[in-house]
Amino acid sequence: MTIANSSRTIVSALLLVVAMAAPAVAQMGMGFGGQAVGGISVDAHGIVRTLEPEASQELAARRRELLAQGAGVGGKPAALRKVSLARLCKAIDEFSSTGKPLPADVVFLGGLERITHVFVDPDGHDVILAGPADAAVIDPAGNVVAAASGRPLLQLEDLMTALRAIDGVRAGGVRCSIDPSPEGVTKLQRYLGSLKSIGANPEATLRTMENVLGPQKVTVGGVPAESRIARVLVAADYRMKRIGMGLEPSGVAALPSYLSMVPAGGTSGATLPRFWLEAEYDPITRDPDELAWQLSGRRMKCLTESDIFAAGGPARGKAPADKVAQAWCAAMTKHYDELARRQPVFGELLNCVDLTVVAALIHGRQLDRRAGLDLTPLLDATRITLPAYEAPATLSTVATGFKKGTSWIVSASGGVQFQPWAFATNTTESGDSAAARVAALDGRPTDGWFWD
Repeated sequence: MTIANSSRTIVSALLLVVAMAAPAVAQMGMGFGGQAVGGISVDAHGIVRTLEPEASQELAARRRELLAQGAGVGGKPAALRKVSLARLCKAIDEFSSTGKPLPADVVFLGGLERITHVFVDPDGHDVILAGPADAAVIDPAGNVVAAASGRPLLQLEDLMTALRAIDGVRAGGVRCSIDPSPEGVTKLQRYLGSLKSIGANPEATLRTMENVLGPQKVTVGGVPAESRIARVLVAADYRMKRIGMGLEPSGVAALPSYLSMVPAGGTSGATLPRFWLEAEYDPITRDPDELAWQLSGRRMKCLTESDIFAAGGPARGKAPADKVAQAWCAAMTKHYDELARRQPVFGELLNCVDLTVVAALIHGRQLDRRAGLDLTPLLDATRITLPAYEAPATLSTVATGFKKGTSWIVSASGGVQFQPWAFATNTTESGDSAAARVAALDGRPTDGWFWD
């Protein structure tokens, strides 16, 4: 929202996630030393803040210790590592029968960084996931990432969530949105309209704005709100807002904050710019027999629109386009891959997109049935219970300000959304993947559930 202000101050209102406590269940060791996502910490009241440096160091030390206790993850780098879902299911069954925690190699899918190919093997009753892979290391913030690229590794927990939830994703996709209440927006609009300046005590005014706008609502759709994927969605949105509002640097020189790009004088009109992330893929290629599939062209786009404040609350997309917001989104889109290397949560988001698309491909094309593969160990919640988290539900507003221009800008909306079923059904025929499938099957060892 923007409103003229003689004190030449820009105010940004940022949403902080609350009600995200520690996991209630962490069966079979999939938590791997805690489930911190995106550098977020949670206090005893469920309020989420940026993880303190000391806490990040403790998390990193704990995860390094856990990684050292096992045989490591991933081994040497591989351009196209193959993971057998049939053998993975067998390994999970074996460990679940003993009650022992899953080894890190299983938890992190053999060190896969992403999935670029899916191969179906009817003769071997198998579906094989393949993509680049590397040894796992723990970065300074405690993230489990690939040694060379720094990209976060794929996680079994997220694959299982995607497979179990994918049928319900058809209607609305996978999404997370953060929205102020209509009542809070009306109250804030009324309060800002009564101000002629930020006053003698700017901090007091900012705190009043926080109280007037009140709690925000977090909505997660397509996946269980208590899942790790839901955490990733909310955490990525949270980090995007912090970067946009100038509360933390992006780490990418070409991606400044949105507020820093607003020229002196600000913008005009009572508007609320919204930012959200949306995934895209090139068409998935398949061989004529539909036994070899290749995913490519995955990218994340930042989009924006400006809401206008009406009597009944925000009217989405009804305000004139915000050229500055569009320029900031263009920079976010252009430099997203670099940002994902600097802040792994944005890479985690890409991983979740990959896994849900693969789940839609397997389910929609019935690849498991074509292969004669029983995925019950991955699908049956009564056999394997995934970690559960208190679902993100409400947000508290934090207002910050600095002197620039002649307007106040309040931004408190955004989200993440993608429709994996749209990607899984957008296919084109090509014989290029058939040779890769033959090589993958020919190179499969007699034992072990992944190979290069």
